[in-house]
Amino acid sequence: MSDSKDKKELTAEEQEKLLKKYDADSNTREVTGYMAKVVFFLLIAFSLFQLYTGIFGQYTAYIQRTVHLGFALTLIFLLFPAKKGTTKTKVDWYDYILVLLTIIVCGYWPVFYETMVQQIGSITTGQVIIGGLAILLVIEGTRRAIGLPITIIAVVFMIYALFGPYMPGMLGHRGLSINQFVQSMFFTTEGILGTPLQVSSTYIFLFLLFGAFLVQTGVGNYFNDLAISFAGRRIGGPAKVAIFSSALQGTISGSSVANTVTTGSYTIPLMKRLGYHRNFAGAVEAASSTGGQIMPPIMGAAAFLMIEFAGVKYWDIAKAATIPAILYFSGIWIMTHLEAKKQGLLGLPKEEIPPKKEVLKKIHLLLPILVIVVLLFQGFSIERTALLGILSTIIVSLFRKDTRITPSKFILALTSGARTALGVAAATACAGIIVGVVTKTGLGLKLGNGLVDIAGSIAPTPTFQLLLTLFFTMITSIILGMGSPTTANYIITSTIALPAIIALNTQLDVAIPILAAHMFVFYFGIIADITPPVALAAFAATGISKGDPLKTGINASKLAIAAFIIPYMFVFQPQLLMIDTTIPEVSWILVTSIVGMISIGAGLIGFWYRKLYRIERIITVLTGLLLIYPESFTDIIGLSVFAVMLALQKFHKKDKGNFSKGIGAST
Repeated sequence: MSDSKDKKELTAEEQEKLLKKYDADSNTREVTGYMAKVVFFLLIAFSLFQLYTGIFGQYTAYIQRTVHLGFALTLIFLLFPAKKGTTKTKVDWYDYILVLLTIIVCGYWPVFYETMVQQIGSITTGQVIIGGLAILLVIEGTRRAIGLPITIIAVVFMIYALFGPYMPGMLGHRGLSINQFVQSMFFTTEGILGTPLQVSSTYIFLFLLFGAFLVQTGVGNYFNDLAISFAGRRIGGPAKVAIFSSALQGTISGSSVANTVTTGSYTIPLMKRLGYHRNFAGAVEAASSTGGQIMPPIMGAAAFLMIEFAGVKYWDIAKAATIPAILYFSGIWIMTHLEAKKQGLLGLPKEEIPPKKEVLKKIHLLLPILVIVVLLFQGFSIERTALLGILSTIIVSLFRKDTRITPSKFILALTSGARTALGVAAATACAGIIVGVVTKTGLGLKLGNGLVDIAGSIAPTPTFQLLLTLFFTMITSIILGMGSPTTANYIITSTIALPAIIALNTQLDVAIPILAAHMFVFYFGIIADITPPVALAAFAATGISKGDPLKTGINASKLAIAAFIIPYMFVFQPQLLMIDTTIPEVSWILVTSIVGMISIGAGLIGFWYRKLYRIERIITVLTGLLLIYPESFTDIIGLSVFAVMLALQKFHKKDKGNFSKGIGAST
């Protein structure tokens, strides 16, 4: 049944209010007066510093990272209120104190760098105070800009590091003194100033800036127009528009929630107007927007962290993510199509579809993304690729007056790019604390071996132990990923949950590729955004759809079923990630997997050519699983059963649906 109310698009003010409610990164105060000018110039200076070091070379690690962190924390304390939801426009007095402390703490390394590099042994009392303040400032900055989940995890890990001798069983360790802890957290590159912040201060900032420049060309609206022109007239058109535009938007967005709100403010009312139930409409947008984080080439900036953490090339990561991303969005597309056929929903009327010729006149806006892909494929450095991507965006924008990046838009891109980077900088600095504790205490190995041992005590066979360990790792990744942005999400899951999969290689004598292990925890950390009970993207979608958050989250999880299945598949068969395989093998895997998603989609929706009986739904889902698993024997069985089920459907169909027109059939 369709809804008859609440079908208007959200205004810009309503979108901003919704973002502030569900996306901590958007919960900023609107400063006025002279402080607005201070913030403006700080944002410009932040971007210019990153551009300068990107073009002319980075400073030494400690200076580059502390300056980056100093800019981020200063702006966070000026822009993010201590209490969420406050409407104050003035900066509180204590925030000025925090800004001053930030300048002192983050200025320590640049000022005393020569002294510090010559210093051997333990740190002084003054340095303990400086380092301790740095830790507290990072914790508070992260709480404001990102929220409580990652902050709580970091605090728990800090307590664990300091009280190791009092921990029970295998969790016990020698413990760190205050001096040792502070030294490792701020005076080495194993804590706050570690790899996560290094990636934030180089690769990620420049790519966020690239996205900000791309937005100034109007590419966001263009994604919507492109999606409507190609998918709007098809069966269930509005839902397919949401899938198409969210996948495209995901290439430049690093937030599932932000993607849901910006794209969903248009697509969700459209879906409801055409007849989709509010809970399903919100679920389509939430699932599609979350999928944007696993969509190559940028993947919510997590791909750049994976380079350092997994020790693989960027192109290998983007290549590995391709088939899973195709299957993810194919699954959502198929199920929305079948849901539309089940309910008899049509596409948009012709008068609401922008002419393809007019839309294609702006196809040049996609060229910068193509430039990024080509340059990375050619082996250009990530920094150089991002800079050339920004340059190409500016050049491409000049082709048309309505897409041109004017001087005012150039300045706006610099400020919005820096704003977007604040949360990432805080999250990566805070995640550095977690990584540092794991490194110092060996907690990751303990947790990994512990999960494998628990699975082994339950499982009757090694294969079942492998499955149980993966299941435990999945649950851990989903829990750890709840409420965290993409970059922090991946850092946490790869630090805490990943060791369990790595431990399998030694304990069970299996050979799970390191990239497959990283992709496994990355996927399940990401889909925490649509997995009840937290499901931030689903909750944000209900702010537009006015639906039930829990039902929307359940529907979104069903639509994103590929993300729950495929990670298990590519652990067992890495060919899904295009590891050690050939083009013919990849082509066959892709075809059989998409056929498998059709079968699974029909089973979950309960409709194909006609309504499916319960036993038919079970058979089609099992058939789909056989087809997704990349093995010749399972493919033969799956295709045989699929053919039989297809024949039975065509023979016994009771409605006028014509599935032979294809999943994207026009009305």
